[in-house]
Amino acid sequence: MKNTLFVLGLVLAILAVRGWERRAHVYPPGVLVPEYPQQSASARTDPIPVGDYVLTPRADFRLRARVLSREDYRWSDGADLAPVDLALGWGVMSDQAVLDRIDITQGSRWYFTRYAHPAPISDRQIIRNSANMHLIPANDWVADKLDDVRASDLVQLRGLLVDVDRSDGFYWRTSTTREDTGNGSCELFYVEHVHIEPRE
Repeated sequence: MKNTLFVLGLVLAILAVRGWERRAHVYPPGVLVPEYPQQSASARTDPIPVGDYVLTPRADFRLRARVLSREDYRWSDGADLAPVDLALGWGVMSDQAVLDRIDITQGSRWYFTRYAHPAPISDRQIIRNSANMHLIPANDWVADKLDDVRASDLVQLRGLLVDVDRSDGFYWRTSTTREDTGNGSCELFYVEHVHIEPRE
């Protein structure tokens, strides 16, 4: 009985520490990420094979952003390729004063925002300054780094926007603009470099 209670106590302690480590950081008001994502024509045109998938480069892509939310996927189609989605924000969508008034959730590969009226900013500003991105790690190192990312982190990501095809007919198409919304508006981001800025 004592051994069972000890093990149970140890498990609860580990879960508490993990919860503390993954808590969202609250920043002072103000824009944390003034820069907009950078996208340019890709010099890489050769398809990239990843397991059963073929990735077609569409653009070189890099950004610095605040992590608004993360959602992990294990069982959905394509989860073996893109196991995590990050909802990312920049500009006004990196401002704590704005985010305190917006409820952000993710699910089924979608990103949702809700707020009480009057809105802190316009829907157009929300759309233009945030995005839900399906992340495809380029290697094990990137995958391990992405596992460490948590909500409220400031991250720098670099890689390619890609279209995805599989021999059984499955396909995914990336967005190449930050102005769209709805079905097809998410970026398929083949991530080759990750930097998590130091947490305060």
